[in-house]
Amino acid sequence: MTERQLLLKRVQICDFALNDAALFLDTHPEDADALAYYKRQLESRMAVVADFEEKFGPLTKGAYDGGPRWRWVDDPWPWQTEEEK
Repeated sequence: MTERQLLLKRVQICDFALNDAALFLDTHPEDADALAYYKRQLESRMAVVADFEEKFGPLTKGAYDGGPRWRWVDDPWPWQTEEEK
């Protein structure tokens, strides 16, 4: 597994954990442990996304860095596999 694939997998893991925790929090909005877990997962996701974007470019269109070039069109796009470059 390439580093790019590994980072994308880590983003997916964080997203799953965030969605799962959000579903729980929908029915238990005052659960401090669940809220702390959600915050930790959100921080983890932000760190992984920052690492991915530093090494491989934007993960979403919303990651525009203010630079003079629209890097979103640079390949490969996040959903492309290594074989599709």
